[in-house]
Amino acid sequence: MKEKVIETAGKAWRFLGQNGQTNVSKLAKSLKEKDEVVLQALGWLAREDKIDYTVKNRRTFVSLVERELRAFNTAIYNINGKI
Repeated sequence: MKEKVIETAGKAWRFLGQNGQTNVSKLAKSLKEKDEVVLQALGWLAREDKIDYTVKNRRTFVSLVERELRAFNTAIYNINGKI
């Protein structure tokens, strides 16, 4: 189970890097993962200070913190060979 949570944390990190702020329930659907696994993955990312939570109209949204968004963009830039 721990491996699944870690894998899902990586998927969530990449999704948030590509798509920006996202509703938590939409994130679970987009990742095609169970809600409980996605929530644990988000907890993992939150513990590492990689995400921010925002509540709007009683809905919870998550996004990467600025430092992580820069790291994501740098990783994508390097992968795409645009150095």
